[in-house]
Formats: sequence, structure tokens, C-alpha cells
Amino acid sequence: MRVVIGEDEVLLREGLVHLLENEGIEVVAAVGTAVELEVEVARLEPDLVVTDIRMPPTHTDEGLLAALRIRRSHPGVAVMVLSQHVQRRYATELLEPRDGGVGYLLKQRIADVRTFTEDLRRVQAGGTALDPDVVAVLVSRASKTRGPVGDLTPRQLEVLGLMAEGRSNAHIAARLGTSEKAVVQHTSKIYDTFGLPVAADDHRRVLAVIRYLAAAGTAGTAGAPGTAAPAAGSQ
Repeated sequence: MRVVIGEDEVLLREGLVHLLENEGIEVVAAVGTAVELEVEVARLEPDLVVTDIRMPPTHTDEGLLAALRIRRSHPGVAVMVLSQHVQRRYATELLEPRDGGVGYLLKQRIADVRTFTEDLRRVQAGGTALDPDVVAVLVSRASKTRGPVGDLTPRQLEVLGLMAEGRSNAHIAARLGTSEKAVVQHTSKIYDTFGLPVAADDHRRVLAVIRYLAAAGTAGTAGAPGTAAPAAGSQ
């Protein structure tokens, strides 16, 4: 897997390069601005882009906007964006343009090297990876509406959260200490409750669930802008 990194903090950028190369992932370029990121992607056509959301010069959403442009202009390039903050809008904007090949994680997840690199490989393979804290915000907002999220059992909510993170039935079963058959039963109930068609493809089911949650959360807070919450341990 060939990767281009976009991160303006030198120490974190160098740390990411070292981490990925130690895991057998080839870093073909590592840059500090969104402009450089797009130039290198166009030049190198990597398999995956890993980028910070907040980049120079304003340190607001340059990295996010670059990621969205890359997704449109280079459909074969997967994108993983990293952030210090939970922002529902980032997730919905990233997931909207096309199916799969996208992830949104908080920077604190990098510390769990095995899970982080597994998420990168899943995204590069066309899957999705959504941070658990982002999923929690989506589920919380959706549960405050008068929609069907409130009709789910506690176990179904656990399954829903893991589905939205991009986890497979096998992973969910192992995580919850249950059988894959039981997970399938729970996911079927979730689809029925949401009125969603059953999808055999893991990636499409994840996107369907995330988009449902995002839409429900927006409907429940009509007219209110998306809120950002600091990630645990962030400044």
C-alpha cells in the first residue's frame, strides 16, 4: 500500500511516517500543507491519503476540503482524515460523495497501532472506518429525535455502534462475546426498525446506517449547526 501523508505538525508527521513504515506500509510522500497534499496525490496516485483536517494557512478545514477534492478527482484513492475534535459534519461530508474508501478517526486512535493500521487497510480496500466517539455523537443525536432509534434494545444499540464504525459481523460477535448468528439477527432487526433494505455488502450497510443516523440527527436539530466537541485528552 502506497500512502501520502498530509500533516502540518512536523513531529506527528514524522511519527506517522515511522509508524506506517514499521508496519510495512510504503509512505511515498509526507507534506505539511493541503496544497502540497493535492499536488503529491496528482503526481504519485497513491492508494491512500492520510490527512489532518486542520491545515495551514487558517488551520480550520483545509485538509477536509482537500480530502473532498481528492475523492472527486481521484476516485481510486482512499482517504483517511484525522482530527483532534469530534465533528458530525466532517463525517457526513466525507461519506456523501461515494461509497466506501473513507475513514474519519480522532488522532488519539493512532496510539493503538494495530487497530489504526487495520483501519487504514480496511479503508484502502474500499471499506469505512468511523471513530467510536463520532458514532456515539450520531447515535446520541438520533436517539433524541422521535425516530426509531429509541425502539432499539441496549444490545441492538451496541451492535449499531459497531456497525457504524465499519466492523464486520465476525468482529462484532467477538467484541460482544456472542455468535455471528446472533449478530445477524440484531442487524436484521436494526434494518427493519430503520426501514432500510438489507445489504449483504458490509461497506454498503455501514454507509446506509451512518447516513440514516446523520439524517436523523440533523432532523432532530433542525436549524442548529453541527457542534464540535474536544476529543478526550486534546487541547
